[in-house]
Amino acid sequence: MNILRPKGRAVPSSGTSLNRQWQASIGEHVIAMAWSPDGALLAAAAVGGPISLFDAAGGLRHTLPGHTLGTAALSWHPSGQRLASIGQDGQVRVWDVASGEQTQALRLAGSWGERVAYSPDGRLLAGAAGKSLRLWDESGALLHDWTDHASTIADIGWKPDSSAIAAVAYGGTTLWVPGQAEPLRRYEWKGSSLVLAWSPDMVFFATGDQDSAVHFWYVENGHDLQMWGYETKMRELAWDPTSRYLATGGGRDVVVWNCYGTKNGPEGSKPVMLGLHEAYVSGLAYQHRQASTNAPALLASIGQDGLLVLWRPSKGQRPLAQFGFNTPLCQLGWSPDDQHLAVAGEDGSVSVFQVG
Repeated sequence: MNILRPKGRAVPSSGTSLNRQWQASIGEHVIAMAWSPDGALLAAAAVGGPISLFDAAGGLRHTLPGHTLGTAALSWHPSGQRLASIGQDGQVRVWDVASGEQTQALRLAGSWGERVAYSPDGRLLAGAAGKSLRLWDESGALLHDWTDHASTIADIGWKPDSSAIAAVAYGGTTLWVPGQAEPLRRYEWKGSSLVLAWSPDMVFFATGDQDSAVHFWYVENGHDLQMWGYETKMRELAWDPTSRYLATGGGRDVVVWNCYGTKNGPEGSKPVMLGLHEAYVSGLAYQHRQASTNAPALLASIGQDGLLVLWRPSKGQRPLAQFGFNTPLCQLGWSPDDQHLAVAGEDGSVSVFQVG
């Protein structure tokens, strides 16, 4: 299904506020950022390697050395006591956040690590490098080295119930189950996917693709839908907590699909177009839960124009609040209680806002 950009621009309204609580700098481009599960700490990784741990008030707790040649991604253990990182030194490193000490160094199959992810139940840790997806238990014992991928793995994502993990690469998505040497299923497609996101209800997963499209996959039967017509590569995907809406970037507008709008999912439906950014959208994030049926989850967007915007797409196309920066923005994330929003810039700035 093709999409078209609207001709007009939305006018900001004043229903919701963004109040900056603190700002800090880690000195260079923020390549990854993540809240701890209890919201007590915010981890921000510099592209050159070091990882800064800030407390909720903006105090710097630790600066972890990270990875020589550069850190690529972060993942918190559900307990909030450990942080995993992956980087260009061929290692997954696990850090004790109370002491700031490294507790494990897990060797990857390749020297260029891209993605790391704890399972939602915290029992397993996955790391991707090249065509290899490795899986370790909590003690650091290697359980699997799955190498049956057609090309370099671009992204990985645990199924929300921790029963399987998906890996995307050129040629499609492969679904792996811990304890099994062979893949559970392959979702084949002759193209290159860049990112993957599971719907919270596990009915769908979506991939953002190299050819400026978004792919919807039905997990059980492998049926797929493709929506195209975006301005650039699709790297921004965000599901709302009900699994009804998927927000996508891929250009200057935020495009929101209603995945339960028809009996065929998003197929045949018209997306909501949210227009305000004057440069490409660089990040999207829905709140983790909605307050009530009458108060759907907020959606945050950031762009290369330095603009942070809050939306409630199910209630209209007007932005609720916005805040401008003097640098392109590259990372954002809601705190676990959905009351605060962290935003990072290409200049190394890290800001936390209270949403009112």
